[in-house]
Amino acid sequence: MHQTSRRWWALGLIALAQFMVIMDTSIIGVALPQMQADLGFTTGNLSWVFNAYVVAFGGLLLLGGRLADLFGARRVFAAGWIVLLAGSAAAGLAGTVAVELAARAVQGVGAALIAPAALTLLMMLFGNEPRELTRALALYGAAAPAGGTAGVFLGGVLTEYASWPWVFYINIPIAVLVLAATGAVMPAGGARRGSLDALGAVTVTAGLGVAVYAIVRAPEVGWAAPQTWLALTAAVVLLGGFLAIQATRHAPLMRLSIFRTPNLAAANIAQLLLGAAWIPMWFFLNLYLQQVLGYSAFPSGAALLPMTVLIMLGMVAIAPRAINRFGPKAMVVAGLAVLAAGLGWLALARPDGSYAVDVLPASLVAALGMSLAFIPSLGTAISSAPPQDGGLAAGIVNTSYQVGSALGLAAMTAVASAYGADQLGDLPALTDGYSAAFLGAAGIAAAGALIAAITLRGRVPQQPEPVVDALQPQAAIR
Repeated sequence: MHQTSRRWWALGLIALAQFMVIMDTSIIGVALPQMQADLGFTTGNLSWVFNAYVVAFGGLLLLGGRLADLFGARRVFAAGWIVLLAGSAAAGLAGTVAVELAARAVQGVGAALIAPAALTLLMMLFGNEPRELTRALALYGAAAPAGGTAGVFLGGVLTEYASWPWVFYINIPIAVLVLAATGAVMPAGGARRGSLDALGAVTVTAGLGVAVYAIVRAPEVGWAAPQTWLALTAAVVLLGGFLAIQATRHAPLMRLSIFRTPNLAAANIAQLLLGAAWIPMWFFLNLYLQQVLGYSAFPSGAALLPMTVLIMLGMVAIAPRAINRFGPKAMVVAGLAVLAAGLGWLALARPDGSYAVDVLPASLVAALGMSLAFIPSLGTAISSAPPQDGGLAAGIVNTSYQVGSALGLAAMTAVASAYGADQLGDLPALTDGYSAAFLGAAGIAAAGALIAAITLRGRVPQQPEPVVDALQPQAAIR
């Protein structure tokens, strides 16, 4: 296979990986009622079908990035697909709540190995060619919203015409295909000597899990309840312990000194707040379509397609040219501000509204903001780190986005419930709850725009690695 052709086939697998790990967060949404009936989930623990995956995914991404640096990105990429395949089979075959949640966590472990390894492989393939790197990042980034929408769409089709286990079984043939192709198209090498920080991985994953649990449970038991504060305190202690471990270990999971790299911390904060604003919007928009406007699963997924198409076009066609013209900082700030405007517009949705008036225009504005902010913040976070820390940087930026997604969704779920989103059948109350969540997400996006404007540098100091130039205004993008 020709070297150039091989690179783009490899990028196709990398984009497919991004597509799948995001799809697995959304595909279960429509299937949840059937899973609840068949397996005996309570209303309180049903959300953990989503959270078990996201917490394992977000909590172990740093470990996945470290493993990619130590053992080689291609090996870890393949290992992640094997774990995802096993978790998917177990999730589809599960007969109890405990087995289902454990299998979802295994899926999250697989995704945590795949995602940073995939981004490291992308940098290995395109990092020395700035012109091609931004195009590759654009295609990689566009795979995420495509996966989110495809998950809703496929979840509806599979649940309606097959059965809920097929939302998990669909991963199996795709995993087999990827594993068969990985050796042929992915670059080998990249391994280096070092040790693993298992204690760091355990403390950060436990800390994130407890934090999400506390926020999800708070609306039910009360924010002032002792168990809420005990859980939040435990989360702070665990995450503080993780930072202390990283500061004292000779070979930590995450070297804290990496955040001294110009723009790396600022770009990761932007990614965290982008996830915290975007994922609640997608989640509650789907609920508004189904529970207020009365859409069934299939039309609800189809209603999100215009938004997805705009995001993909924005990331592939608009964002690279805009970065070339205005620079990454301006695009991150503008994108988050436009996202905030779209979310604020969605907050005006009415109980007797319509898709054409209350959903479509506002969702397109929000989608435009997402497409403008995602690529420059992702690229800045990755390209700021030296090449030897590529896996770590990929793990950190993936962690930032996933942790932001999980905590943002948990917090906005609490806000929505407080304003009436738990009153099924009461359309005005449901709309008030969803509007409150949209407004809260708009505030997160606006805060992200302000923080990015203050913390991001307009230009990254030049370094010898050509990767750094990929997101600078002078980069030649055609």
